Amino acid sequence: MYRAPVETIAFTLNKVAGLDAALEAGTFGDLDRDVVEAILAEAGRFAGEELAPLAKVGDGEGAKLEGAVVTMPAGWRDLYRRWAHSGWNALTGPIHYGGQGLPTMLSVAVLEMWNSASMAFGVGPTLTMGAIEALDKHATAALKHTYLAKLVSGEWMATMNLTEPQAGSDLNALRTRAERGPDGTYRIFGQKIFITYGEHDLTDNIVHMVLARLPDAPAGTRGISLFLVPKFLLNKDGSPGRRNDVFCAGIERKLGIHASPTCTMVYGDGFEGAEPGAVGWLVGEENKGLACMFTMMNNARLAVGIQGVAVAEAAFQKALAYANERRQGRASSYAGDGMAPIVHHPDVQRNLLTMKALTQAARSICYACAHAIDMAHHTKRDKARYWRERADLLTPLAKAFSTDVGVEVTSLGVQVHGGMGFIEETGAAALYRDARIAPIYEGTNGIQAIDLVLRKLDLSEGEHVHYYIGELAAIIAEVQESNHPGFGHTGDLMDDALDVLTEVTGHLQRLLLDGKTDEVLAGATPYLRLFSLAAGGAYLAKSALAGNDADRIALCRFYAENLLSEVVALRGRAIDGAASLLDAGKALASD
Repeated sequence: MYRAPVETIAFTLNKVAGLDAALEAGTFGDLDRDVVEAILAEAGRFAGEELAPLAKVGDGEGAKLEGAVVTMPAGWRDLYRRWAHSGWNALTGPIHYGGQGLPTMLSVAVLEMWNSASMAFGVGPTLTMGAIEALDKHATAALKHTYLAKLVSGEWMATMNLTEPQAGSDLNALRTRAERGPDGTYRIFGQKIFITYGEHDLTDNIVHMVLARLPDAPAGTRGISLFLVPKFLLNKDGSPGRRNDVFCAGIERKLGIHASPTCTMVYGDGFEGAEPGAVGWLVGEENKGLACMFTMMNNARLAVGIQGVAVAEAAFQKALAYANERRQGRASSYAGDGMAPIVHHPDVQRNLLTMKALTQAARSICYACAHAIDMAHHTKRDKARYWRERADLLTPLAKAFSTDVGVEVTSLGVQVHGGMGFIEETGAAALYRDARIAPIYEGTNGIQAIDLVLRKLDLSEGEHVHYYIGELAAIIAEVQESNHPGFGHTGDLMDDALDVLTEVTGHLQRLLLDGKTDEVLAGATPYLRLFSLAAGGAYLAKSALAGNDADRIALCRFYAENLLSEVVALRGRAIDGAASLLDAGKALASD
């Protein structure tokens, strides 16, 4: 059974990501270490004792659709209500609407715990939190007054409606339309697919955030508006009233996250006698909806990144427990009689340490990204810009690298279990299945790599990425100066990795200046992984320096001497692989 690694999470927040320094500086008001520790401890208890036991039920039963009604697995409705009543949905919500106004760092930490216990559960509230931020930043005072308190408390949930059958990541092809009504409202018509938690019975109302086009909108993404469309229209007292014309037409049968209802939503079809045309309210300005939606999407990408960390952590715990129980063969390091637990075999140790090191590297990147978001909100002018750029730079790393790690680590978890890993009974396969969606949704990892090379390398005229690499280099310099024998060759290997990162970064920036976009895009994905491996290694070194204990130092050394050599191969793909990729790729297209 999953047990939240509260000590590791707290240490990473405080000593690696920067929460300690922010608390000492009073950045978050009267928030102190005791409150942080209490929040993490209770979240860990809830995740392990109340959420995790229902994960298997959710995976086995899944969400069920009858007519247009989705029923969640047994026990999930009560579980969600206990979770919301405990205040977890309100953790970072705006104080003036009942939220606690706590830092994003804490939100990301507890999101890790929810998703480790059950990724299918954890993904639902993530969208509500994103909608809260978008409404608080962009909505009218009337919409905020009507909806935010119920969303902040978790009494109602929210969704994000972007994808259509012909429009996945390319929103230029979006067809859902909006018509202006005489009363200042709008009527929405169209179909959306892959809508997470689009319909369910956890809450009495669901607030859909929907992208649509007005009849006179400009072409492309410049003509997209954002609308709030509730499942139920409200009575004068604010309670849910008559049904709006938005319905679930189907739910997907998926590889994983079975308890998360992935819905096809139909707007304005006059279903079941509803008045035709789903009633919606404009959020922000007409034709400026994409900027509003990105408020949701940017933090959602970090939240999906932490899902990768979470499922990796759960897989590591499960594999480690199994490796200590399962006996096979003999091992020189085992002093007992008979067959040794497989944890004593070097190849199993390699798998487990790879799982642990990659998980911790990804966790550190995600928490550092959350810290940058918090600092951007709590500083002004040049400092705020600096931290906003840091958050922008780290977001594609946090999303893509961490979710790739989730797939890698859960796959290794199946391997450690051997044949039993392929059997559903152990739960290792369920984690592997759940993990596979995370590199796809909220912008595929290929799109994250494109975002990194085309948009983030140009921050502060190309200088911010080099500021960041310089900060990582300062950490590695401390390792080299420490002369601690436990680090082995860590300092030199990590210094070499940062040299490679600097070289490839400069190479891609020069290609961009020369207008060689296709060559840049060809190297984008290996570059993102190279960048993440180097950054993750520096954060493991920072953790080892701060903790100064043998286990953290040993893990850091293992990472440097066993995993970091991949950056050399990635350099070759990013710099030298473009020509062969683009040439060979011509043969793949059928027209």
